[in-house]
Amino acid sequence: MKNKKISGAEAVIHCLLNEGVDLVWGYPGGAIMPVYDEFYKFQDKLKHVLARHEQGAIHAAQGYARSSGRVGVAIATSGPGATNLVTGIADAQIDSTPVVCITGQVPSHLLGSDAFQETDIIGISMPVTKWNYQITRASEIPEIFAKAFYIAKSGRPGPVLIDITKDAQFELCKYAYKKCDGIRSYFPYPVINNDSIDSAVALINKAKKPFIVWGQGVILGKAEEEFKDFVEKSGIPAAWTILGLSALPTSHELNVGMVGMHGNYGPNILTNKCDLLIAIGMRFDDRVTGDPSTYASQAKIIHLEIDPAEVDKNIKVDVPVIGNCKESLKMITDKIDKRSHKKWISKFDDLMKIEFDKVIKSDLSPNKKGLTMGESIIAINDYTKGDAIIVTDVGQHQMVACRYANFIRSKSNITSGGLGTMGFALPAAMGAKMGAMDREVVAVIGDGGYQMTIQELGTIFQLQIPVKIVILNNDFLGMVRQWQQLFFDKRYASTEMINPDFVAIAKGYYIDSDRVEKRKDLKSAVKKMINSKKPYVLEICVEKEDNVFPMIPSGASVSDIRLN
Repeated sequence: MKNKKISGAEAVIHCLLNEGVDLVWGYPGGAIMPVYDEFYKFQDKLKHVLARHEQGAIHAAQGYARSSGRVGVAIATSGPGATNLVTGIADAQIDSTPVVCITGQVPSHLLGSDAFQETDIIGISMPVTKWNYQITRASEIPEIFAKAFYIAKSGRPGPVLIDITKDAQFELCKYAYKKCDGIRSYFPYPVINNDSIDSAVALINKAKKPFIVWGQGVILGKAEEEFKDFVEKSGIPAAWTILGLSALPTSHELNVGMVGMHGNYGPNILTNKCDLLIAIGMRFDDRVTGDPSTYASQAKIIHLEIDPAEVDKNIKVDVPVIGNCKESLKMITDKIDKRSHKKWISKFDDLMKIEFDKVIKSDLSPNKKGLTMGESIIAINDYTKGDAIIVTDVGQHQMVACRYANFIRSKSNITSGGLGTMGFALPAAMGAKMGAMDREVVAVIGDGGYQMTIQELGTIFQLQIPVKIVILNNDFLGMVRQWQQLFFDKRYASTEMINPDFVAIAKGYYIDSDRVEKRKDLKSAVKKMINSKKPYVLEICVEKEDNVFPMIPSGASVSDIRLN
């Protein structure tokens, strides 16, 4: 192929194949049509999945990336096709998901003329991409694609966008591909400072009440084993952010639960009682810290983080350890003393008993007539045995699922964490399933978020993607309604939903479906869904005005966590 000239559009396909891509999510249109013509020619080597909306395509690419650990790829045309990707790109940026987006663009001579379906997607996407680039000549394609994949997956991962003018897709070029292994002035893997390791070790060895909070960095760094070794040798209780969930089995004796706004009572309270906080692969998001002025103010803080920009951004730390936590954790583990902290851990146990009596018991074993979200999640646990990938949308169901879902292996909790994108779960679930066909994938979605991307049922039906979809239907935008109840004197402004027949809609897409309204039918319905080899929609009608507790009011200290 070195001496043979090929079109820019064909070069795009070869670049994807050279990067090991076998699946692309997208939606065709005029400005990207030459590339789609090449998809037709290469169907035996590269699968393209037609989403029903570009936002569905990018969320599916995110789900694929999160479950497989590979780079997700989404493609769209110019103008509205490109702008429809932006929400997913912003979501991928804040949640550190490696995605390469390819957009078509009007011919280069029309740039800046307000041509049909022209928009400045480079300018629009610049704040929400790790890198973007507009290609106007076919000869640029191999180098730019190699850089794009390298940037997307290296260091702290993130989204990259490549915009290709239509004339560059038609133009002929000599094709030669060389994978990128470095870029001047881009240092994705910082060299770990040995002094910072020694400082961290000294603090860990002398701490009386140490506490670990870990995030998604453990998963992205493929550091699950190193993290487990560190936790077990140090004997330190460890809690997770929602994106860190599943890096350590939920049943592990040192896993003490979730931190943050709807996290567990003990980890939140004791954040402000510990003498050492070890933050691993997390960014001190406001939902985790609450009032930053009071957050762990009594403690020394160690922060293991690959992105230097996150260090001291929200919370001032005493010992920053910059680098991949897979390496830094091993270095620390090798040097620390083997210890246990039974008396300190017992405080977490005591507070968990309080939370169980006041919150968990009624969530999981309710006396009320209506079904709860909590017992719905437990029913899913019963039949997946903690081995399923759970994909959640955003809202009450998300918090309940994160609190009560069981996980025995990593890359099992997929949700929109930082951006909080309603409509994420359904397309992300089909992407997650395509990225891990050997695993059960269950989407848990609220009735609000479900209707934002419900059209992706068409994609699921067309490809017969065997994803299981659970709609927790309370006929409300539940989380907003909860805030309206607690902080706005029950003024339920535009949160009550008059919903359609979700079972009938699923059947309209020829997808098996069922509805549960009574407790006696719940387990059998979930069992039937899990046992199905085909896509399945299960609507569970839950209590309309249940609230999610514990809860930290926005801006309050983590110590001010409420149980009711």
